[in-house]
Amino acid sequence: MDLSKLNEIDLSDIDVNDIKNIGSAPTPVKVILIVIVCLLALGAGIFFDTNAQLDVLNQAEQKEVSLRKTFDEKQSKAANLDAYAQQLEEMTKSFGALLRQLPNKTEIESLLTDISQTVIASGLEIEYFKPEGLFPKEFYAEYPIKLRVIGRYHQFGKFVSGVAALPRIVTMRDISIKKAKKDSGVLLIMEVTAVTYQYLDEQEDV
Repeated sequence: MDLSKLNEIDLSDIDVNDIKNIGSAPTPVKVILIVIVCLLALGAGIFFDTNAQLDVLNQAEQKEVSLRKTFDEKQSKAANLDAYAQQLEEMTKSFGALLRQLPNKTEIESLLTDISQTVIASGLEIEYFKPEGLFPKEFYAEYPIKLRVIGRYHQFGKFVSGVAALPRIVTMRDISIKKAKKDSGVLLIMEVTAVTYQYLDEQEDV
């Protein structure tokens, strides 16, 4: 086929009815139609295939952003792993030290003795001393001791300081100070609840 003849073809001379008889059309016309069909098919293929690829690319980019963010977070944690480990070790030591300040069952009785001796050493007179027993919480139990003592204001301060200096944790609650009887002069009455704490082992029955 002489392709130079394609320029000599006048497409306006092609009758629409001739399309039905495309098989009998001149070779140049067939070539043109084939080229047009191929170009349309190629364009459609590129269009749909490119859109699909763009969707895949967009998903891949979004996944990359998510993975990069996850990587940065894990990398940051990994970089601070030694610091976290050291902090955990320090917290464990601190927690253990606090636990050692909580009396166990056998130490409660001696702690009660220490508190009563602190009262006496402060120059106070014990009017009321009543241990209330254990009150379980989550992993520990509270052991309140209700006290009513008589003395002077500075003696109360000495007593509170003495209790704070005990090797076991004891907190003071519901402190109330009022005048004693009218004929007692400068004496005061202090009512207070001293609370100590006991660590509860999982197998321990309170």
